[in-house]
Amino acid sequence: MDTPRRDHPMDRRSFLKKGMHTGALVVSFPIWKHFAGKDSDSLLAAEAGLPGGLDKDGLRKLLEVCLGRGGEFAEVYYERTVTNSLSLDEDKITRATRGLDMGVGFRVLQGEKTGYAFSDDLDFARLKEAAETAALIASGAVRQKPATFTPLSPPSYYLVKVPPDTIASKDKAALLIKANAVARAHDKRITQVGVSFYDTNKKIRIANSEGLHAEDVQTLSWFGVNCAALEGKQRSMGYESKAGSYGFEHFDLALAEEFGRKAAEMAIRTLPADDAPAGEFPIVIAAGYGGIFFHEAIGHSLEGDGIRKKTSCFWDKLGQPIASSVVTLADDGTYKGAWGAVNIDDEGCVGKNTVLIDKGKCAAFIQDKLNAKLMKVGQTGNGRRQSYQFYPIPRMTNTYLHAGESKPEDIVKSVDKGLYIAKIGGGNVSSVTGRFVFSVTEGYMIEGGKIAQPLKGIMLMGSGQEVLKNISMVGDDLMVIGGGTCGKDGQSKPVGFGNPTLKVDKITIGGKKA
Repeated sequence: MDTPRRDHPMDRRSFLKKGMHTGALVVSFPIWKHFAGKDSDSLLAAEAGLPGGLDKDGLRKLLEVCLGRGGEFAEVYYERTVTNSLSLDEDKITRATRGLDMGVGFRVLQGEKTGYAFSDDLDFARLKEAAETAALIASGAVRQKPATFTPLSPPSYYLVKVPPDTIASKDKAALLIKANAVARAHDKRITQVGVSFYDTNKKIRIANSEGLHAEDVQTLSWFGVNCAALEGKQRSMGYESKAGSYGFEHFDLALAEEFGRKAAEMAIRTLPADDAPAGEFPIVIAAGYGGIFFHEAIGHSLEGDGIRKKTSCFWDKLGQPIASSVVTLADDGTYKGAWGAVNIDDEGCVGKNTVLIDKGKCAAFIQDKLNAKLMKVGQTGNGRRQSYQFYPIPRMTNTYLHAGESKPEDIVKSVDKGLYIAKIGGGNVSSVTGRFVFSVTEGYMIEGGKIAQPLKGIMLMGSGQEVLKNISMVGDDLMVIGGGTCGKDGQSKPVGFGNPTLKVDKITIGGKKA
């Protein structure tokens, strides 16, 4: 059951009563406008990322408050996030934004219960009030004091030399202008072009009652081009993007030119698309974009909360075959430069590479601290939260199918009549049943082992369990990509995904043609 979030103060008696019944409560205590009533010195200190009361002594005092009613575990999570975005449409820059958000979240655990409160006012008195509120999930005498802090120094999996936040907007705008010019010049049938650059720089500090003290700086950058084409009554779309934990050194005018051309080429290539057939066919999924299928249709069903509550279709499958022997699936927070890479997760656990399916057998589940504790297993570095306003839950990082031994061209040649899926879009998936429906944004017929005419209106339907068992060939061309966010329990989080070229022997295709 989803936990309700509350964006207004609640009296403590009601909080305690409600918390006892639901097992988890989130309270904002209070929500104030940033720096309301602060003087200029306080504003400058906050902009520099130097919140008062959150040094080690302050963190320890706040943890003692969190444990003041007998909680088993307490945590303080501080976050400061700067976001920048720049967009071009109709041949001109149409939007430029910069945002700053910061705050502190307090979590207290007792058994299966979670008490959570947060504040965006960094005055110590207000932080203490929030800590007291989170503590109300517990009841009884003080059981423990916070352990002595031990600093954590994790390895880095980010590829950042030049933080994009330090780059002038005019230099980012040059990328957008270049991609737009190239895309429009590609073909007169290109009618619309949109280009965007987005970056976020997040500084986090985590301390808990077990003695953890960790800090991290997380940078994400995204550059994308999309095009629309029109010929008569035929319309099509094309897009290309790059996203990851990258510095600005990974983006230049040559890349902008390449992406503008590729987006336009896709739009023109798919203009003559025919209606997709309906029925059961073998399919070949191209490297990279098919990873969204493994994320949605498989990954969510392997997250620890659903496994523990027995609401996942895989809850009792550990150690058992759930896929063909060519399938090895990982969730990897250590994949360098990936959109979902984490030096530490949002609980301070170092990033890990976890094999979920090993040569067809269910090998592990995705765990955060709470579910790992209740299931008596180790954490996997997957405790993730959208921001300081949320408590962590088990979430994927970068989920991908390991490379196999087949050559991509041999996989295509093995199909006499089927479909080639170049890019998969969004879809709907049930983690309980594993049933899914995915739309395909770029697909083609395969005839006689060759990629033929483009198709439109392709829908992939079935269950994740069936597809896993029907994967018969896996290529040697793994590609991991990202750029989107995954939604779960009201939280959004950046995740990466990927796959090599692969063949599914049969799957149901929804289309207009019989």
